[in-house]
Amino acid sequence: MTILDGRKTSNDIKNEIKAEVDKMKANGEKVPHLAAVIVGNDGASLTYVGSKVRACERVGFESTMVRMANTTSEIELLDKIDELNNNDDIDGFIIQLPLPPQINTRKVLMAVNPDKDVDGFHPMNFGKMALDMSTFIPATPFGILELLDRYGVETDGKHTVIIGRSHIVGRPMSILMGRKGFPGNSTVTLTHSHTKNITQITSQADIIISALGIPNFLKAEMVKDDAVIIDVGITRVPDDSEKGYYITGDVDFENCSKKASYITPVPGGVGPMTIAMLLKNTLLARDQHRKNK
Repeated sequence: MTILDGRKTSNDIKNEIKAEVDKMKANGEKVPHLAAVIVGNDGASLTYVGSKVRACERVGFESTMVRMANTTSEIELLDKIDELNNNDDIDGFIIQLPLPPQINTRKVLMAVNPDKDVDGFHPMNFGKMALDMSTFIPATPFGILELLDRYGVETDGKHTVIIGRSHIVGRPMSILMGRKGFPGNSTVTLTHSHTKNITQITSQADIIISALGIPNFLKAEMVKDDAVIIDVGITRVPDDSEKGYYITGDVDFENCSKKASYITPVPGGVGPMTIAMLLKNTLLARDQHRKNK
């Protein structure tokens, strides 16, 4: 069994990006600039955005954190997005989710300029991805592809079962794993909360990608020998420790790892890859803007 080490792989990617940024600096060129908009004081969101800012510093990007109050109106947020869309210094920006209830998330994501949508959530970028056109791939699916690629995990002709159909992970992964090329060329089954006999389906899978958000949902009896298991889930489970919780994924790692050929840990698997690929998308955005000038 091989651990798909997201921490190591993401560090490798950050080092590669830093080398490119160092070359830009040496040539007197503009370095990539990523902005993040956060509305409210959600603890997990603040932590996540903070880690993105630190990652930018690590690779030599410029970064801007735009903090807005929990009472921000939809119009105020849309005005801020318009400002970022028209700021030539910013190559890409993200809107940290979730947003407060008074704001229509879909309307907000639609307002982001697709050329700066480094999260890959805009319908134009999603459509391009579905048509195999060059675009921003959502950071978590992009990270999963990169892990499979760098570890040389065979996907051609394999049966991939995806658990969860979110627009952020499950749906795009179902498209990407079925596309022509590597990683891809697999036969994809997309399962979700209405799927019947899910164990029957997962036990036939060569590759399982679980993005459900239910702790330890995938048990060893649901997995065949030598399956590849990608655990996207990350849940804080309360306990009696000093922190008051422990972090776990969708997969019963202890038992499933005994049967798997490759498996991602939680934490330290898909999570670190998400931020690394957000940086990669920002680098791509900066290169694209340079070509278009």
